[in-house]
Amino acid sequence: MHVRALPYRIPDARAIDAHQWRLDLDDGEIPMPEAYPHWDYQTVLTLRRQVDVDLGRVIADSKLAPGTSLTLAVVWTATGSSLRGTGARVPLTSDGPVEVVMVLPGADLGGTLQLDTIIVLSERRTGSDRPVAARRAGSVLWSDRHSIRLQGDAPQFPMAIIDFEKTTYPEDAGWYLDIGSNLEAATMGSLLLLVNERKRVIASALENAAKPRAQDQVALSMVYIDIARTMIEHALAQPEFQDSVTYPDDSLGATLQTLFARLFPSTTISEIRALADRSPSRLASDIQAAINNLGGLA
Repeated sequence: MHVRALPYRIPDARAIDAHQWRLDLDDGEIPMPEAYPHWDYQTVLTLRRQVDVDLGRVIADSKLAPGTSLTLAVVWTATGSSLRGTGARVPLTSDGPVEVVMVLPGADLGGTLQLDTIIVLSERRTGSDRPVAARRAGSVLWSDRHSIRLQGDAPQFPMAIIDFEKTTYPEDAGWYLDIGSNLEAATMGSLLLLVNERKRVIASALENAAKPRAQDQVALSMVYIDIARTMIEHALAQPEFQDSVTYPDDSLGATLQTLFARLFPSTTISEIRALADRSPSRLASDIQAAINNLGGLA
């Protein structure tokens, strides 16, 4: 086992009591689960936790001068979008509980959301009277990490509802999937579903995709089948896309490989490519059947 040795003193772990993360839902607050089964790109995540800090002990254990400025912060990282940011930053001014609340827009997330709670030195420390103490601003004195897997039955990429009449897209089309060509790029940054706001049946169904009504199911099935067909045809058009290639987690290539595996679990990509060349209409029919058997595209 490797133990990280820092070049400065840190506090005893008992000086900080970090409570469990909690997730706000429409019907109340629950402990943050390992996975959020009803998440989609439109879901705004509200997360909160309490951290009890014995500030005097943290400073003393770290051999810092009394009154040294410290900050409690939370840094989030989303594997699906390859984005990260500071979700909360709270100056520590006294002993006691610190309430941390973060509101994260779904469009920035995806994949696994990692939350790093840290206590850091707020500003550079000058002087040489305490050589064993942290000196640089941002030096981490304490940290912990938790994560939640974001998943669901709604399309797992961003969507924009726009007026197609004001674009170059056919004004009577219901939707258009914009898909990138870099298979190693993050999925969340490579896919964008554009929905025509004039097609209210389609737009409403996708807006309710996380919790669809009975009348939304048929429209969603149509959209999911078309999205899957577009993604599969796009992948097959790129010769380098093969079963043997390993793509980064949550990349477009990995997402496409997962889609192939779900729809055609006993068929190789090479075999599907041959079917597409031989009979595109049969491939389209097979995709339709596979999507309907799965009950939708997750």
